[in-house]
Amino acid sequence: MDNVKVLWVDDEVDLLKPHVMFLEEKGYSVDTVNNGQDALEMIEEERYDIVFLDENMPGWSGLETLGRIKKIAQNLPVVMITKSEEESIMEDAIGSQISDYLIKPVNPKQILLSLKKNLDTRRLVSEKTTMNYQQEFRQIGMDLSSIDNLEEWFEIYQRLIYWELELDRIQDDGLREVLSTQKEEANKLFGEYIEDSYEGWFSGKETPPIMSNTVFHKRIAPRLGKGKPVFLFVIDNLRWDQWKVIQPDLEQELRVTEEDPYLSILPTATHYARNSFFAGLMPLEIKKRFPQKWMEEGDDEGKNMFEEDFLLDQMRRIGLGDLKVAYHKITNLNAGKKLADRTTQLLQNDLVVIVYNFVDMLSHSKTEMEVIRELADNDKAYRSLTQSWFRNSPLWEIMRQLSGKNVEIAVTTDHGTINVTEPTKIVGERNLNTNLRYKIGRNMTYSHRDVFEVRDPEAIHLPKQSLSDVAVFAKEDYFFAYPNNFNHYVKYYRNTYQHGGLSLEEMIIPIVWLAPR
Repeated sequence: MDNVKVLWVDDEVDLLKPHVMFLEEKGYSVDTVNNGQDALEMIEEERYDIVFLDENMPGWSGLETLGRIKKIAQNLPVVMITKSEEESIMEDAIGSQISDYLIKPVNPKQILLSLKKNLDTRRLVSEKTTMNYQQEFRQIGMDLSSIDNLEEWFEIYQRLIYWELELDRIQDDGLREVLSTQKEEANKLFGEYIEDSYEGWFSGKETPPIMSNTVFHKRIAPRLGKGKPVFLFVIDNLRWDQWKVIQPDLEQELRVTEEDPYLSILPTATHYARNSFFAGLMPLEIKKRFPQKWMEEGDDEGKNMFEEDFLLDQMRRIGLGDLKVAYHKITNLNAGKKLADRTTQLLQNDLVVIVYNFVDMLSHSKTEMEVIRELADNDKAYRSLTQSWFRNSPLWEIMRQLSGKNVEIAVTTDHGTINVTEPTKIVGERNLNTNLRYKIGRNMTYSHRDVFEVRDPEAIHLPKQSLSDVAVFAKEDYFFAYPNNFNHYVKYYRNTYQHGGLSLEEMIIPIVWLAPR
């Protein structure tokens, strides 16, 4: 407790000598004054870490003194001490940003607990978090070596994200580096698992998990037509960790009733995963069913222009074609504001789908704009930027308006994204697609160690434009770079957020149900 200075303000300060002596024995430095005016002068002259303030004093009352303290030292913790248990006084004090509230008579241990709560919380939390993660590190390491099914991968990824967010709260770069290394190992093993399992899910040899092409039918359709409007928010490119940082804000107005992961198909790209989500079909089947609406890699047209058509077709196929559906895609702030103004009108529908593209634009902006590169230099900053956007977005305003309505709300996404750091060389024909995490084409050369290779894309229900097409998906945090412009690619794209490939961050994504409180 060295150098912790306490100011105690009480008109009966002489009666507090036993308390002061107790704190000084614990290592605190304590000054005392018997009125608010002297307290203010002391605070202007000295640096204090915390103030104990009597509410009932002659002259300036405790609340009046508190207001003056906050004007000159807004962040100084103040603990109000009072004989009164009147609710109005408590509310006034809390509204004036007190840090704690104690009722007289107080004993020394109460004071000590308040000090620890207000001054030592960060240190105590840091120490406890460090100890707990060190124990969990060993357990996660053992569990990684024995995973043999997707449910266990879902569970281990959620544990890794939990600890990533916990370590965000403490300043320990060493522990964060340890966790980062553990995530890298997890991604390596996850890549091996997907390589071994993925084609089998489409050949009928194994029961496939819930993926982009089945999640609407299995997770969302059963909630439709039950008398409540269902609002489905598809936030493009929303990773599991980004969901977890916006969850506390949502829970101010809504409660989470279900929270599950599902698996994005490969490529983890909007053209494939989101079209598959809305169509309830794999890309190869979409192309066969809608030959005029499926866009190839080299086509100039937008590749997600027909999501509403795909959705309505899926609903007809599964017997929900008579439901009233509204579909909206938000790609800019003004469109979001206009939709927020019409939230009440949307309640007339059975299903309201709102596709929100901000997070996807954020990841692309990090590649293209220097200011975003600096603001989102790592995953922690990327999460923080997502949280800041959400708190000020029309999307949050729409959800807030739904908090008092008789509705069900689903929040999900089409795929995640990963911060890429390692280049891997690839050579292909001039018309090869430009995505940095997957390629579909012929006559390609690449490092087999860095990719998941599918010799026949149709084996995983992807369209191909020639008989000799091959699909390759970058694993872990690799990104493709061309040898003839290698240094430019590496400099421009390293430490940017990309999607399309095979990683925990891109493939394991949330679907969450919320209800009004």
